[in-house]
Amino acid sequence: MPLAPSPSKTAPVGALDRYFRITERGSTLGREIRGGLATFFTMAYIVVLNPLIIGLVADGTGAYLGGGTAPDLGKVAAATALVAGVMTILMGVVANYPLALAAGLGLNAFVAFSLAALPGMTWADAMGLVVLEGLIILLLVLTGFREAVFRAIPAQLKTAISVGIGLFITLVGLFDAGIVRRAPATPVQLGPGGFLAGWPSLIFLLGLLAIVVMLVRKVKGAILIGITGATILAIIAEAMFRIGSQTDASGKVVNPTGWGLNVPRIPSELVALPDFGLLGHFNLLGSIGKLGIVSVVLLVFTLMLADFFDTMGTMVAIGAEAGLLDEDGNPPRARSILVVDSCAAIAGGAACTSSNTAYIESASGVGEGARTGFASVVTGLLFLLAVFAAPLVEVVPYEAATPALVVVGFLMMQQVIEIDWKDVEIAFPAFLTIVLMPFTYSITAGIGAGFVAYAAIKIAKGKAATLHPLMWIVTVLFLVYFAMDPIRTLVGA
Repeated sequence: MPLAPSPSKTAPVGALDRYFRITERGSTLGREIRGGLATFFTMAYIVVLNPLIIGLVADGTGAYLGGGTAPDLGKVAAATALVAGVMTILMGVVANYPLALAAGLGLNAFVAFSLAALPGMTWADAMGLVVLEGLIILLLVLTGFREAVFRAIPAQLKTAISVGIGLFITLVGLFDAGIVRRAPATPVQLGPGGFLAGWPSLIFLLGLLAIVVMLVRKVKGAILIGITGATILAIIAEAMFRIGSQTDASGKVVNPTGWGLNVPRIPSELVALPDFGLLGHFNLLGSIGKLGIVSVVLLVFTLMLADFFDTMGTMVAIGAEAGLLDEDGNPPRARSILVVDSCAAIAGGAACTSSNTAYIESASGVGEGARTGFASVVTGLLFLLAVFAAPLVEVVPYEAATPALVVVGFLMMQQVIEIDWKDVEIAFPAFLTIVLMPFTYSITAGIGAGFVAYAAIKIAKGKAATLHPLMWIVTVLFLVYFAMDPIRTLVGA
C-alpha cells in the first residue's frame, strides 16, 4: 500500500497553500482545482438520482417527501445539492482530505423502501431514524471507538477493501453506462441482448478510450477533459439522432439503446431558484410508537453498520490512491474525517435527503492529482452552485461520466499486489472482501465477509489470542448484521 508522500522541498506559497498543505503534499493549486472539478462531475448525478429514489416513493401514510400527494423532485434536488455542498466543504476545511460527501446510494434506497414505506411510517419518522443513526455514529467517533476499530483492522484487509471498492466502482460505471446489463437467463450480460448497441454505448467507449490515451500520454486533466468531451459528443449525438431516454416516466425500459439517466441536451434555462422546504422536516423518535422499540433498534443498527464501514473503506481507498496513508494504512486526521462524515449523516436526515456519506467517486479527483481538502472545497462550491443550476447538472449523462469510474477502478486494482496471496490466513479473507463487494453490490457485505472469515481462520488455526479485541466486537456485529432477518423473525419484529 502506498505510503504518505515525502514532504516537498518547495516552500509553501501563500496562506491557502500553508493551510491546506498543498505544496507539502506534492500538489499544486491547479491540480486541486482540476481534482475538485473532476470529482463533482463524476458524482453530480446524485442531484438527479437521489430525487428519483426517495422522491418517487410514498411513505406508509401515502404521502410523498415534503408531505404532498404528488412527488416534488425539485425540493429534493435542492436539498440534496445543499447538504452535499456544505458537508463537502467542511470535509475540506476541517479534515483537509480530498473526499466529497453526498446522499449515500444504497442508504437512500434503504431509507425509502425499508423505513419510510413501512405501514404507518411517515417520511419525517424515517428521516428521524437517519438523524438518530448519525448521532450514535458521532458519539462513537468522539469516544474514539470508531477510529480504534479502524486502526485494529489488519493492513492487508484494508488493502483488500480498497481493491474491492475499485472493482465495485468499475461495475457501477459499466452498469450505469449500460455496458453491463441485467439478463433474463444469466445475472448480467453485455449490453442489450448480449452485444453493444446505440450511440450512448459508443459515447462511453470513446470517453473511456480518450481518458486512457490521455493518461498514457500524461495529459493533465485527462479525466475532466474526458468527461467534458464525452458530454459534448453526447449533446451533439442527441441533437442529431433524437436518441431519447431508456425508460419512460414510470421507470419501465422502453428504449434499450437510449440514455441511462439524463438525456443530454442544452437546457431551456440555465438557472432555477431553489426551494428548501424540506429542511428540518424530521421526527427524531416518532417511529418508536409506530414500530416498537425492538424494530427501531434493529433498523437503526442496520443503517448504522452500513454507514459505519462504507466510509471507513472509502477513506482508505482514497488515501491509498493519493498516497496519503501511513505505514499502518491509516489516513491523516482520521478522526476529523469521521467526525465530518458523522455530521453529514445527521445533516442528511435533518434535510430529508437521507444519510450523507463519503463518495468513492472522489477517487476521480485524486486521479486528477488532488491531494488536499482544497479539492473538496472546490467540489462543495460546485454543489452549492448546482442548487441554482440544476438544469446544467442534468446535462451530463451516465455514459459521459462513468468512464472515469472504470479508469479509477483500474488504478485502485493495482494495489492488489500488496496482498500476500500465498498466505491463506489473510488471502482468503481478502479474496472474499474483494469479490463480494461487486458481486453483492455492497461495500459493507464485502467488508463484513472478510472480517468474519479472518476471525474464523484465526480461531481454526489456534490463533484467536492474536485477534485485536475490537476485531472480536466488530466480527460479532457483522454476524448479527448478516443474521438480521432471522433475528427479526425470532423476536417477532
